[in-house]
Amino acid sequence: MDGNEKGDLYDLLVLGLEKPLLEIVLEETNGNQTKAANILGINRNTLRKKIQDHGIQCKVKV
Repeated sequence: MDGNEKGDLYDLLVLGLEKPLLEIVLEETNGNQTKAANILGINRNTLRKKIQDHGIQCKVKV
């Protein structure tokens, strides 16, 4: 609120929070995208697109 009414606050917040959230959930699910998508309440294909968009490397722990 500096008088700018462009309306991009939502997008800024989503961009700032989405990547770390995805990384945390993927780490907790050991890289299992199906489980991660279920936790996040989104479709697995949507999750895969977001992973690609953010350039997240999925690492599976052995």
